[in-house]
Amino acid sequence: MQNCLECGEKIMGRIDKKFCSDACRNAYNNKQNKDQTNLMRNINNKLRKNFKILSEQNFVENKAKTTRNKLSVAGFDFEYFTNIKTYKNGAQYYFVYDFGYKFLEEDFILIVRKEEN
Repeated sequence: MQNCLECGEKIMGRIDKKFCSDACRNAYNNKQNKDQTNLMRNINNKLRKNFKILSEQNFVENKAKTTRNKLSVAGFDFEYFTNIKTYKNGAQYYFVYDFGYKFLEEDFILIVRKEEN
């Protein structure tokens, strides 16, 4: 008979069982993944905020123009995006899910919204 990895109680049942209950299994795994979970939660929160800021721009035909300063003041964090796409013409867009942006001359930024397929 083995003891539960979380609470130390004796385990009844299968010989390869590691926990006495689902609650102990969840508590144990949450402790093991705490640092990774916090990191992922913080990154996802930043991506979610960036997405919200981009989605609130004034789009005309899936395009909007603003300044880097306006996005920064709104709380946009330019270090967090989901992917970078470089087009054949050399234009490089940073995407936050389905919103992409590219830096233009001076302080301007062009924001595009991918059309749904």
